[in-house]
Amino acid sequence: MKIGELAKATAIPVETIRYYEKIGLLPEPNRDTSGYRAYRQPHLDRLLFIKRCRNLDMAQEEIRELIRLAEQPEADCSGVDALLARHLVHVRERLEELARLEETLVRLQEACSDARTVRECGILDGLNTELETPRSDDHHNHVPGTHGPGQS
Repeated sequence: MKIGELAKATAIPVETIRYYEKIGLLPEPNRDTSGYRAYRQPHLDRLLFIKRCRNLDMAQEEIRELIRLAEQPEADCSGVDALLARHLVHVRERLEELARLEETLVRLQEACSDARTVRECGILDGLNTELETPRSDDHHNHVPGTHGPGQS
């Protein structure tokens, strides 16, 4: 199948499919006689696997590791379990960060419960002063490697 058909079958944009090829998550397909990429069932399966992993908010390096582990079907699956455990720690940390963010937004909204002018707006005043929120470097995100082995 051609890339447009693959994109339609997976609901993944063509640009994203090409990106996954470029970074090595999706193997490059062979070309047909016309020079077009000719995707096969394994490409579709891999792309759907990647999509499911991304739906679980997994980072590219986590997906890459899962693919590497999946290519060793007779190996012990403790590596898969360990990867998922690390990812679960990251998800729980992110949930805590989001709860703190929610608390901050609620405090800001409560600062402007009365009808006033913009000049008197408690929300804007709060945004112009330092809020008690985690600094951007206090948390991990999905930049590859930020929550790999040995990191939370």
